[in-house]
Amino acid sequence: MSASAASLRHDWTLDEVRALFELPFNDLLFQAHVVHRQHFDPNRVQVSTLLSIKTGACPEDCKYCSQSGHHNTGLDKAKLMEVQKVIRAAAEAKAIGSTRFCMGAAWKHPSAKDMPYVLEMVKGVKALGLETCMTLGTLSREQTQALAEAGLDYYNHNLDTSPEFYGNIVTTRTYAERLETLAHVREAGMKICSGGILGMGESLDDRAGLLIQLANLPEHPESVPINMLVKVKGTPLENAEDVDPFDFIRTLAVARIMMPRSHVRLSAGRSEMNEQMQALAFFAGANSIFYGERLLTTGNPEAEKDMRLFARLGIRPEEREEHADEVHQAAIEQALIEQKNSALFYDATSA
Repeated sequence: MSASAASLRHDWTLDEVRALFELPFNDLLFQAHVVHRQHFDPNRVQVSTLLSIKTGACPEDCKYCSQSGHHNTGLDKAKLMEVQKVIRAAAEAKAIGSTRFCMGAAWKHPSAKDMPYVLEMVKGVKALGLETCMTLGTLSREQTQALAEAGLDYYNHNLDTSPEFYGNIVTTRTYAERLETLAHVREAGMKICSGGILGMGESLDDRAGLLIQLANLPEHPESVPINMLVKVKGTPLENAEDVDPFDFIRTLAVARIMMPRSHVRLSAGRSEMNEQMQALAFFAGANSIFYGERLLTTGNPEAEKDMRLFARLGIRPEEREEHADEVHQAAIEQALIEQKNSALFYDATSA
């Protein structure tokens, strides 16, 4: 373990985290911003695009989710997308500046018949020169190994909230199962994207408890999405109380202090945030966003609007090490040719 990794803490207590939340707002933001500058360029933000590759009819009963088969939200259901369509969407995301392409499927877990298509998606998106991320539900050890071998960089599996409050939000999957999937992902050598949601009726201690669970993992998640609940009509949380904007910024700041080398993502709910709130979020240590018009099934600020805000704040998207444009174009064309010639190309949606 490197000296910098060894200096990261994995032994946070509830009293310590409560004390951070209770700091005067300016003191907390100052401390978080200092930590942020120690580990990141404060004027760079990592940009990802998220695509729903299989929508609706999920057997999980998550109270916040529009895709749960337990709720009547009027969502149009869709089977698994064709591999080629996913790769084209990834190419479009790259063209507007995304460096990571995230694919989400509304499953409890991927089935054996779906896995070959999922693996081809990873390979195809990877060939474009993008970082790859997926969220597919619970994974077995064998499935995580297969995804790693296909080239998946990140796996998203949110803890949602504290262990104590979790049963109020989800009953079809346990907290222990979520932690087990994260352990499988680490064992396979992939990076972890894991965070939670604010605004589900949780207490301050629950918000602290969520961050403690994440920060006290053997390794901090490389990406920590902090979501503000998007209230969807037809879900049990459609009338939940709004999150106070200052409380949301406090949570981002505490996450930055506790996980100083992680990307903290300003995630769902950004459509409800004005530019001033987003600017405070970046100052508090948020340095990752989803980019594009949709987050799975809910709205997101348009890409051009994000770029205008970035320009006003002097922020630039993070860059990956890039090859020449013609090399990327050749990779795109080759990936599409390979998918077209594959038996998986035409019938993925019937899986």
